Amino acid sequence: MAVVTKSEEETIRLGEKIARWLKPGDLVALSGDLGAGKTTLVKGIAKGLGVKDYRHVNSPSFVLVKEYKGKVPLYHFDIYRLNKLKDIEDIGYEDYLGRRGVVVIEWAKKMGRILPKRHLGIDLKIKNPKERVINIKKV
Repeated sequence: MAVVTKSEEETIRLGEKIARWLKPGDLVALSGDLGAGKTTLVKGIAKGLGVKDYRHVNSPSFVLVKEYKGKVPLYHFDIYRLNKLKDIEDIGYEDYLGRRGVVVIEWAKKMGRILPKRHLGIDLKIKNPKERVINIKKV
């Protein structure tokens, strides 16, 4: 399914809708160029999961993972800086899959063969400065 959003607010609302499909233990694999709206979409997912300060969600590029408390916990990973599969495995994302929350990983294509087979794949593309094309695929 492909969706076009025309503003940051629309992208957040889409993330909120996506959160309604998610349940504890789910993994969301995000991909897309820099500035495509991955973190903005995560804000919406956080809102949909009941994270009160969802607007404060930001990319955990330097700490690799951030945890947010909501009705369902959100574990937000950003593996942009990691280039080796071993480094990705070492961050312990698998430990979070066993917790009762939702795991969202930005730059998930870097995971290659170690990406869990069951996940929700979301690819964001910049159509123009305001619009994003967001492809959602359950794998």
